Amino acid sequence: MLVLGFDTATPAVSVALHDGERVISAALAVDARRHSELLAPMIAKVMADAGVSRGDLGAIAIGVGPGPYTGLRVGVVTARVLGSVLGLPVPGVCSLDIIAVAAGPGREFLVATDARRKEVYWARYDAAGRRVAGPHVGPASSIPEAAELAVAGTGGQLYPEAFGEVIGPAYPDAGTLCGLVAQSGGQPPLLAAEPLYLRRPDAREPGPPKRVTP
Repeated sequence: MLVLGFDTATPAVSVALHDGERVISAALAVDARRHSELLAPMIAKVMADAGVSRGDLGAIAIGVGPGPYTGLRVGVVTARVLGSVLGLPVPGVCSLDIIAVAAGPGREFLVATDARRKEVYWARYDAAGRRVAGPHVGPASSIPEAAELAVAGTGGQLYPEAFGEVIGPAYPDAGTLCGLVAQSGGQPPLLAAEPLYLRRPDAREPGPPKRVTP
């Protein structure tokens, strides 16, 4: 089964195509402000490089965050639209879990990514890579036992004083995401294609105009 997958929950836009056994085409760009401009051309390039068309696809995999509102929404909406148009399933995977699978250190560890506002999105994993806490959002300094644990994701690079050893990868990899969907054994769990928002978006609708007293 050909799986097209992408993740836009971090400053990176990662896209990959997986044939059920291996990644056959992939692309990565890191630009926190251009997710909407980059994603569609990257999808087209990955598919063209592999010589496949939309009709060859069997599923659309999407990293569902947590992540900043705008970038995460770009990926999730694109995945849902493609799935609807093509009549394909759209399984989601927590973006922190994608990083955790690629990190695989064989010991307890954390994954933390930039949540802005001097906070991180984070989760804790056991030695087998199973998520045992999170996802949560908050200051890196508030994470229990963080200084004693290795950390993957950009949170460790941003706040090294709060964590133990900083390990890779920094961003979710769409190739890992596709592999999880293509060879799913229930761990990590597949989710609905709904964004994991852990707090309200920065941009909000303005309230009603204030009344002016004459």
